[in-house]
Amino acid sequence: MKYFYDLHIHSDLSPCGNADMTPNNIANMSYIKGLNIISVTDHNTTENLPAVSEVCEKIGITAVPGIEVTTKEEVHALCYFRTLNDAMLFGKIIYDSLPDIKNIPSIFGHQNIYNSQDEVTGILDKLLISASGFSLNEIDRMSEEYHGVMIPAHINKKTNGILETLGFMPTDLSIKIVEIFHKEKIDEYLIKAYKVLKNSDAHILTNISEAENSIELDDAEKIYDYLNIY
Repeated sequence: MKYFYDLHIHSDLSPCGNADMTPNNIANMSYIKGLNIISVTDHNTTENLPAVSEVCEKIGITAVPGIEVTTKEEVHALCYFRTLNDAMLFGKIIYDSLPDIKNIPSIFGHQNIYNSQDEVTGILDKLLISASGFSLNEIDRMSEEYHGVMIPAHINKKTNGILETLGFMPTDLSIKIVEIFHKEKIDEYLIKAYKVLKNSDAHILTNISEAENSIELDDAEKIYDYLNIY
């Protein structure tokens, strides 16, 4: 059976996320667009995942706990986890490693934490688009320790993509899946050894993927096996 997905969505907690990107708006827009599986992957934090998970469960969408980490090398890496608890523990480590650079909402945007009623319950002070204190190799290892997986984000993107930033795909990482950016070209030989995800990287509601990218699964929970999360 085909399950339609978008595994790279930013909420209003990411400073670059639009104010409309609340848990309910994200989940309901995904439902309207016919998506079965989503992941909210905010920059260097997982604090909005509890609300997103609660809302998605109510409307029948599978929410994969995720985060988009900025590594020491300034590479963006998507990390997905089997359980919300593991994601939250991992997210705290990432956030704590960020430099003490305070966010300026008027410049970078708000960093709002929500509950499942879309009420703001807090904010994060550190600027979330800073680089974390961990390298790609460390993020790869740490994600496995927390029963998750690291997937390089938008590898062909000129900003923060692994190919543009490093100039090559490292062979010493346990990478089996990559995400490509649909608006940039990529040589097919570079990705023939990997499974490929095509996500929206949505920062506004209308950019959440339509029901166009799908994975053949027996049921939605098999997404964790597909992502190599055991």
